[in-house]
Amino acid sequence: MAFQLQETVNKNRVFLFKRSELEGRLDPFCYIPSLVFLDKLIKSKTDKRLNDFAVSYSSGATPSKSESDIHYTTKKDGYPFVRVQNLSTSGELCFDNMKYISKETHNGLLNRSKVFAGDLLVKITGVGRMAVASVAPKGFEGNINQHIVVIRTGEMAISQNLAAFINLDCIEKLASKRATGGTRPALDYPALFSLPVISDEHFRAKMSEASAAKKQKEAQAKQLIGSIDTYLLNELGIDKKVDYPNVIENRIVKSSFRCITGQRWDPLFHCGDMFSFVRNAQPYIDFPQLNNLVLYFQTGFAAGRDDQGEECSGIIQIRPTNINDDRELVFHRNVYIESSELNARKTDMLNCDEVLFNNTNSQEQVGKTSYFDLEGDYFCSNHITRIATKAELLNPKYLCYILNLYQHQKCFFKLCTNWNNQSGVGVDVLQKIPIPLPPLKKQNEIAAHIQGIRDQAKQLRAEAAAGLEQAKREVETMIIGKEAAV
Repeated sequence: MAFQLQETVNKNRVFLFKRSELEGRLDPFCYIPSLVFLDKLIKSKTDKRLNDFAVSYSSGATPSKSESDIHYTTKKDGYPFVRVQNLSTSGELCFDNMKYISKETHNGLLNRSKVFAGDLLVKITGVGRMAVASVAPKGFEGNINQHIVVIRTGEMAISQNLAAFINLDCIEKLASKRATGGTRPALDYPALFSLPVISDEHFRAKMSEASAAKKQKEAQAKQLIGSIDTYLLNELGIDKKVDYPNVIENRIVKSSFRCITGQRWDPLFHCGDMFSFVRNAQPYIDFPQLNNLVLYFQTGFAAGRDDQGEECSGIIQIRPTNINDDRELVFHRNVYIESSELNARKTDMLNCDEVLFNNTNSQEQVGKTSYFDLEGDYFCSNHITRIATKAELLNPKYLCYILNLYQHQKCFFKLCTNWNNQSGVGVDVLQKIPIPLPPLKKQNEIAAHIQGIRDQAKQLRAEAAAGLEQAKREVETMIIGKEAAV
C-alpha cells in the first residue's frame, strides 16, 4: 500500500510526487499542487507558448556608475533607460524616476538591447512580483538593464495582448513557479518562454478600459495633491514664488570674500534668501526658527545587512524609500531590524505625531517629509530626522506641509551639501530655517483642510487600484473559471 498523508495536512505545504512526475527540478516550490493544477489547466486551453510570439529577444546591462559622466545624461540629451520600477502591471511604462543614458552608450555598449515602439518588456530577475510586463509606447526608443528582457513581437497589438495576459495574477504564479534563485529569484529564457499563453483581444480590451479608468482617477488624485501648496500659500497670504527666467544674468552669483570666509563656497547657497518668498505673508504671522518650536531633533541609525532581521520577527526601519511622492508612508519594500534591539534602542523608537524629514537623498529628493501616526514599533534610518514639535506652538501636520512646500520650492535643494552622489541637510541647518507661524487655531484649520484633500486623493488611488484588480479577476475567470480564479 502506497504511503499517504493524513487528511489534516495542508496539501500545499506538504505533498508527495512520483519520480516520474518530476520535470528536472527538485525544489519544492515548483511542485506545489495548486500551482501544478493551474499550470495544467491553462495548458489544456492553449498550445501556444510565449516563445511562439517572439521574433527576437535580448536583455540589457547596467552601465558602471563609476563612469556615470560617460554613460548617464539628462532627459533632453539621452535615451530612456528602463528599469524594473518603470514597468507596471497596467501594461504601460511608468516614466517617473526614469534614468537616461547617453547616445554613445545606447548605440555602443547597449546596442543589442535597444527598445522600440511595440516591444514587450518583461521583468526576469529581482524580488517581488515576477514577470511584470509593459509595452513600449508609440515613438519610443530606449534601453533596458539586465533585470528585463525585451521581446520583439512585430506588432504593437500582439505585445499589448501578451502584456495584459502575463500581468494576470494567475500567470504571475506560473512565472514564479518557473523561477529559480531563492532569495533573488530569476527567470531564465527557457523558463520564461515556456509560459503558456492565450492571446485574446478581448482580454486586452477589458484591461485597457480598466487601465484608462485607473489613469483618470490617478490624474485626479495627482491634481488634488498638487493643489495643496497653492492652498497653503493662499491661506498664509503669500504670493506664489516667482520663477526667474533661466538667463545667464540670473545664474551668476556675486559675493565678497569677507561674506564667504568660513562658509560654504557653492553658488546655490549664496544665491540669496531662499525663504524670501514666504516672508511677505500676513502681517500677524511671525517667522521663528524651527529650533524654537520643537522639543527635539533626533536622527535614526544606520543598519547594514548584518544588522538586519527577518520580516517575520523584525521591526520595520523606515527609510526614504518608505515615503512616496504623495508624502505618505508606504511599506512595499522594507528593511527589518531584529526585535532584540528594542531594549537597547528605546530612544530610537518612533513616537506618534513625529515629523519624519528625509535628511539625505539625491539633491532633488532631500527634504521630503511625512507625518508619523502609526501604532506599533518602528525605527528609522540615519537618513531620516525625527522632529517632535511643541504642541502648544506648532501643529506637527502643519509643519509637515510647510517642509514639503519648501522641498517643492527647492529650498533644501539649495541648502543641502553634496558628497559621493548624495546630498544632505543636517540638523544644524534644519533647526535654523524660518517657519511661518500663524496662531495655533489657524494651523489646525489649515492642517485639517489639507488632510481632507489628502484623504480624497488616497480614496481615488484606492478606487483606481481596486478597479484594475477587479478587471484582472474578471479576465482570470474568463480564462480558468470562477473556482480556479479564487
